[in-house]
Amino acid sequence: MVPVTHLRSVLRDVLDQAPVPSPDPGDRLAAVVVPFVEQPEPSLVFTVRAIDLSRHAGEISFPGGLQDPGETLHQTALREAFEEIGLDPVSTELVGALSPVHTTVSGILVVPFVGMLEALPAFVVSEREIDEVLTFPVARLSEVERVVEVDRGEGRAWRGYAYELDGHMIWGVTGWILHLLLEIVRKEAAWLIPT
Repeated sequence: MVPVTHLRSVLRDVLDQAPVPSPDPGDRLAAVVVPFVEQPEPSLVFTVRAIDLSRHAGEISFPGGLQDPGETLHQTALREAFEEIGLDPVSTELVGALSPVHTTVSGILVVPFVGMLEALPAFVVSEREIDEVLTFPVARLSEVERVVEVDRGEGRAWRGYAYELDGHMIWGVTGWILHLLLEIVRKEAAWLIPT
């Protein structure tokens, strides 16, 4: 097993340490934490959004949300992750950001921060926002990755990355963010994904 400190160092070296996103006119900024659990097996944490939310109801996402006035995007990511699943900002080390991803449906530019956690914490879930917390091993996510095309009606289609595991489908913005991270892992931390 490669030391945890080495993985954090590798990710710090390749991730954006000071993201300055450029939203399109009328877009809003949001930030999420991509919770990366190191022990006992490298895994990622996802949320299933509550079914009665006004945006992206029932979809799988990373914990996060819209930026409040006066907040940095780091602060937004940590605040939202704490509000949604009780993720402790003190024990979550943000090692950098992936490239921003745009939500075409809701006009939001999402900045994803990778948050390292030594072990899986006990979650305190906001039942108003989150129906379920999911954890999947990085190796399994890489194994099931595929490109899909989803018919959006009226001649529109969405094409991107999807991951089907244990009856759950990860796709959309979360699928793109996950793909960005897996590409880095495959290149810079291949030991996490046995061949």
